[in-house]
Order: sequence, then C-alpha cells, then structure tokens
Amino acid sequence: MTPLTIILPASNEESLIGGCLDAVLASHWTRATPVSCIVVANGCSDATAEVARTRAPGFDARGWRLEVIDRREGGKLAALNAGDAQAAEGTRAYLDADVLMHPALLQQIAGALDTEAPRYASGQVEIAATGAVSRAYARIWRQVPFMARGVPGCGVFAVNAAGRARWARFPDIIADDMFVHLNFAPEERIGVPAPYHWPIAEGFGALVRVRRRQDAGVAEIVRKFPALLANDDKPAFPARAKLAMALRDPLGFAVYAGVAVASRLTRRRAQGWSRGR
Repeated sequence: MTPLTIILPASNEESLIGGCLDAVLASHWTRATPVSCIVVANGCSDATAEVARTRAPGFDARGWRLEVIDRREGGKLAALNAGDAQAAEGTRAYLDADVLMHPALLQQIAGALDTEAPRYASGQVEIAATGAVSRAYARIWRQVPFMARGVPGCGVFAVNAAGRARWARFPDIIADDMFVHLNFAPEERIGVPAPYHWPIAEGFGALVRVRRRQDAGVAEIVRKFPALLANDDKPAFPARAKLAMALRDPLGFAVYAGVAVASRLTRRRAQGWSRGR
C-alpha cells in the first residue's frame, strides 16, 4: 500500500476550509499507511491558514499529518506546485476547499489507485446549489453525458505515482482539472462509487462568469496541448437528447442554455475567477 497525500489549495476560504478538512478527518480509513494533507493557503487576506491549523490535533489523533503552507502569492497552479514539492512519493489527491467528501471516498480512491499502472480516479460528483437559478442549472448539468457517464473529477481527483509522472510541474493554465483528466486515456480513469458534495456558483451572472472561464480553459488546452485531445472521450450530446431534456424541464433547460449563450456572447471580457459565493 502506497502513501496518500492530499494537496489542498485554498484562497480566502476561511468559511469553508474547516468543513472540508473535517470531512477528510471523518474518512473511513483502514489502510496501514497514514494520510498526509498539505493545505496551501495562497494570496489570502483572511484566516484560511489559521482555521486550517486548528484541525491539526484531529490529524495528530489519527496518526496523520497536516501541513499548512501560507504563501503570500496567489494563484492556484503555483499553490498546487508548492504542495507537490512538499508531498511524499505515492498517490496524490487534489482537493478543492469547497468540497465535502463522503467518508468512503478517500479509501475507495486509494484502493483504485493501488497499482503500478498509471491511473486516475475520482468519485461521484453531487452538484450542489442553493438558489432557484443555480438549482435549475444544476438539474440539467447533472444530465449532460460528460457529467452523468464520465469521470469528470470536478473538485477532487487523484492519481497514483505512475500517473503523476505523466507531467512535471502544473503549467500556468486555467483548467488544471481538465489538463490532468486528459493526461489519461479513458480506460485509465476510474470512477469509484462514493460521492462528494461540490457546490456551483450562485446566480445567473456568477454562472455566466464561471462558464465563460470554463470555456476559456477548454480553448487554452486545445491551443497549448493539442496532443492531449487524443484522450478526449466526451460523449455525444445530440439534439434529440437536448430536446428531451427541454421537454422534461423547460425552466432548467432555459437557464442552462441561457448561461451557455451569455458566456459565448461575453467571452472577450476579462477572465477573473469567481464561484459566485
């Protein structure tokens, strides 16, 4: 059994980092090797690092390791690289600070990656939303073939040592999750049954900003890493399937389509990150 290190970049997440780490601590873990977690607070103007450190006794009680790196510089990719630089050899799990993992997820991922062959793994994403507009958007997004039948890894994904050797440092790009996903062939990606809670942006404007950034991230991967597209197995989303969705849920489809159209019409705007929280 190989060691597992969680890399957790966080920028101004003082309200969420505690719950994320509590969910990690609640994991059902019976493997002989302990878990390490490296929180990389980057460019924070709040108490993200301090809140993360309050969970250290819980990690110590389980014989696990928690390290908190407080970087003045912002940037998720630089944070990922800083975490990787401190991680032990073995399996790496990359976790967003707003994700809540099911207790079974971490052990299932570790088991799936317990092989010498390069592998990528994630759980079953539960898209969460609070407001009426975002709930409507989520109802359709859950049914999009890539989300419903693939292993998207939104918010949490993991690779074993052979898989992590596929690239060196994380490049300075928008879509780090897509970059890692496409470094693996479809048969090398494993979806385990345990779920995790992944919140999306709240409100139409925030959804448009995030969708615009997602689209820019896809275009950047196509432009900078065209060879990775050989691993793209995105299922088709034919017009008849879209029509069926629209008939079942007219409001949800109208919101989903409206966000897609608005993001395309405003794609030239600055791409600042926003979850709309």
